[in-house]
Amino acid sequence: MKLVINKASATANFREYVLSENKVYCLTIFGLMMLELFVFKLLYPYPDFFSDSYSYISAAQHHQDVNIWPIGYSRFLALFHWFTHSGSALISFQYIFWAFSALYFYLTITYFYPLSKTSKRMLCIFLFFNPLFLYVANYVTSDILFISMSTIWLAQLIWILQRPMLYQVFVQAGLVFIMFTFRYNAMIYPVIAAGVFLLSKQRVWTKALGIVLAPILIIPFILWSSHAAKDLTGTAQFPPILGGWQWGNNALYMRGFITEDSNAFPTPQTAELDRIARKYFSQSSRPQDQLAGYVANFFIRQPEAPLKQYMSSHFQPRHHIDHIAAWGKSAVVFDQYGKFLIKRHPIAFARYYLLVNSKNYFIPPLEKLEIYNLGEDFMWDEGQIWLDYHSPTMWCVSKELQGTILAPFPLFFCLLNIYYVISIFLLFRRDYFRKSPKIVQYTVVTIAVFLILNAAFSIFANIIVIRYQIFPMLIFLTFSLMQMDYVTEFSEAAKKGCTPAILQNLLTN
Repeated sequence: MKLVINKASATANFREYVLSENKVYCLTIFGLMMLELFVFKLLYPYPDFFSDSYSYISAAQHHQDVNIWPIGYSRFLALFHWFTHSGSALISFQYIFWAFSALYFYLTITYFYPLSKTSKRMLCIFLFFNPLFLYVANYVTSDILFISMSTIWLAQLIWILQRPMLYQVFVQAGLVFIMFTFRYNAMIYPVIAAGVFLLSKQRVWTKALGIVLAPILIIPFILWSSHAAKDLTGTAQFPPILGGWQWGNNALYMRGFITEDSNAFPTPQTAELDRIARKYFSQSSRPQDQLAGYVANFFIRQPEAPLKQYMSSHFQPRHHIDHIAAWGKSAVVFDQYGKFLIKRHPIAFARYYLLVNSKNYFIPPLEKLEIYNLGEDFMWDEGQIWLDYHSPTMWCVSKELQGTILAPFPLFFCLLNIYYVISIFLLFRRDYFRKSPKIVQYTVVTIAVFLILNAAFSIFANIIVIRYQIFPMLIFLTFSLMQMDYVTEFSEAAKKGCTPAILQNLLTN
């Protein structure tokens, strides 16, 4: 590999780099992605639905302020519904939004960092010719829009490090706020952004504004959501509804393996729930021994499990709003129950929940992506009415095909984790990190912190499935390639007798 300054970095104007140097490339890639979408929709003419899809649609249809899931995607569906009711238009918009996001990210990376030709090709294939993005975009769910916005946000952080401008403060904060309304794991994004602003070369007041603006936007949304949850359930809670279910679910993963007196629980409701749980785990089939093989949301999903048994015994919802209220009122009890058990049995929690979820993190299950439309030949009434289909009947080229095509991705994610750790190890072991330009050091540290926080949040407080780890997968691949390229550059330069000062000059953009 020849040690030369990145040609892209020699171009002062990013607009020139895109519209002059890479105009044909961008048009070709975008055209090919549109061809991919066209062929894909011939094979899968209908959107892909699962239970979350109908929950989002119902929240949009009833103009709800709070739902089981974050309300942002339902608001998007309601807005999109003003323009068209077409399911094909919705899926096309989602994929086109991803296409523009991926192009912006790719051009930003190649503009600032001297990637090798091999790395560029691998990144190009992953971003632009990857069936995973087509299948995820085909869902009526928030995943692809969240991934796309996260990709733009990461590109903005790179711009803040490389060429900070005042407008980036507002773009970054706005993106974080919108993403937070789509998925609550965006709560780690302001922490990463704060670190980037501290490292960037800007005036103190600009850094301060960049650090506080996103939280200033998010806090009123949290208060508003908590108030909406209180109106529906009688208790202020955030995250609304699902947070309490998650705590209860997580604690139940260890409940079958610990001893705890039901009379020790803080309220009669939590004691009642525990009696249901003890009866459930006392079955001869020992359901607790089968949890390790299930995505870590068994007790949220399964109707025979204690959480839904408790809800069914106390609430008989007659329509959609009643159903959401039942989930919310139950969540208050589940939140108390889960936190009580976890505080009293942290070691058991680590062994029976965190360890299981750690395995899921490194090899995240395909989950809903394993089969099209949950294997059904029809859509529910909510989907048919909202998207104006004349019939609920659906068809596709094959329901099982996507599971076969996407089967390698869980292992691929695991290998990317290993590859990233190796690249970091080599960068530090050979002292190349210290010799790298400051901007490269800042980038490496920022990405490492993000990936650590994402893993911690995912393992401790969230279910882990492949569609939730696509953005981290993109980060692992991109920056592993970049770091290995730097290791190769330094190794080859060292053989030629280049001094650290010369290397700094060659590798600085």
